[in-house]
Amino acid sequence: MASLTFLGAVGEVTGSRYLIEYHDSGREHRWLLECGLHQGGADAERANAEPLDRLARSLDGVVLSHGHLDHAGLLPKLVRDGFNGPIHCTQDTAELLDIMLRDAAFVMAKDIEWDNKWRRKAGKPLLEPLYDLDDVERTLAMCMPHGYGRAVSLDGDASLVFRDAGHILGSAIVEVGVPAGGRQRRLVFSGDLGNPDSVLMHSPDKPRDADVVLMESTYGDRDHRPLEETLEEFAEVLEQAHAAGGNVLIPAFAVGRTQEILYHLSVLYHQGRLKQQRIFLDSPMAIRVTELYARKKAALNRDDLKVLNVAAQGDPSQYLPGLRLTRTVEESMAINRIHGGAIIIAGAGMCTGGRILHHFRYNLAKPSTRVVIVGFQAAGTLGRALVDGAERVKVLGEELPVKAMIHTLGGFSAHAGQTDMIGWAGAFRNAPRFYLVHGEPQAQQRLQAALAESGIQAGIPLYGERIAL
Repeated sequence: MASLTFLGAVGEVTGSRYLIEYHDSGREHRWLLECGLHQGGADAERANAEPLDRLARSLDGVVLSHGHLDHAGLLPKLVRDGFNGPIHCTQDTAELLDIMLRDAAFVMAKDIEWDNKWRRKAGKPLLEPLYDLDDVERTLAMCMPHGYGRAVSLDGDASLVFRDAGHILGSAIVEVGVPAGGRQRRLVFSGDLGNPDSVLMHSPDKPRDADVVLMESTYGDRDHRPLEETLEEFAEVLEQAHAAGGNVLIPAFAVGRTQEILYHLSVLYHQGRLKQQRIFLDSPMAIRVTELYARKKAALNRDDLKVLNVAAQGDPSQYLPGLRLTRTVEESMAINRIHGGAIIIAGAGMCTGGRILHHFRYNLAKPSTRVVIVGFQAAGTLGRALVDGAERVKVLGEELPVKAMIHTLGGFSAHAGQTDMIGWAGAFRNAPRFYLVHGEPQAQQRLQAALAESGIQAGIPLYGERIAL
């Protein structure tokens, strides 16, 4: 018998984790599909801190769909708690993990150091990081990279294939074949499906055959606004901010979203529609990822790159001349002496930590400030509180009034919308069993109903639920 147990991203968007179990020649095999951080407040922090030692020591290995922290950010903790097996991922994901996990450990240490200053004053117990750089080094050494479309043999007569998910650099749809009942049972996990309208990425591949399909449902309750309308609104927000004399703050995920925003700013600049002369990419991780994207042009969408090359006459230094890369803390702090006319792109994308919080301290209480939300904000995060219209928020231990204007631009999403997900699901033959994961309950229920109208039945699993493959 082969089975799958839902251990994360069930009824929520973060914390992706699924356990695959099967038997071969009398031996039990256990593989973990994803090992993601939970993001969003105290509950998420408690979930991340749960011991993983029993799970870690029982695993043959780990399979990753892509490098975002909500899918891979707990890997070093798994290693710290005893895991010592292979981590299968795409080549580009392995290179992203080298950047992202190091940065996560560094930011975690800095954020905890800051929090502990307040905790000492309040007489509260001090916090410890989930993992450190030594754990990250050991994790990276376990990564086994593969190309798209290549069959990989796993222990116990199982197999693995990665296909392009079109979400971020290296993102994959995961196909796992395991022995059960005298034949191979095929599990397909969508990972995060890309938005076909997104720049730089290719459209997601569409597998045809599966017995069981796990499909993300982040935006299962809606389609995204057309990209053309989103870009027009983005340009208008930038124009309004310039006229008001304020700064524009863009909390952006370092991988994917930052590069897409820089692309669109470049296009606006060459159209003569970008009046801000100072654009700061204030995230060491996003800078390194952007440099990686630049080295990986062969993996990106040629047509999108051609637009920039034509506009800049083939000179990459002229893509966005006003862009300034702020790597050091001192350079980041200097930005806060600028009271208007700047665009500041900084992480974390859900405002759960990182340099964006320091920019909020100096800008959130100013009516001239514009905060542009360009990605999904999970329940319980500071970003979600801003999207939901909070009038006051706590930032780095200090309560601040929200006087800035908050703009949510959903058309920049790197996730597929409802129609795209239904189209992807509809490409499968022979009616596999579908399970919706990686979505909040309302989004899952609406996608479930929409799929049913298209003749596709999908279940919504519970945490800890185990199904046969």
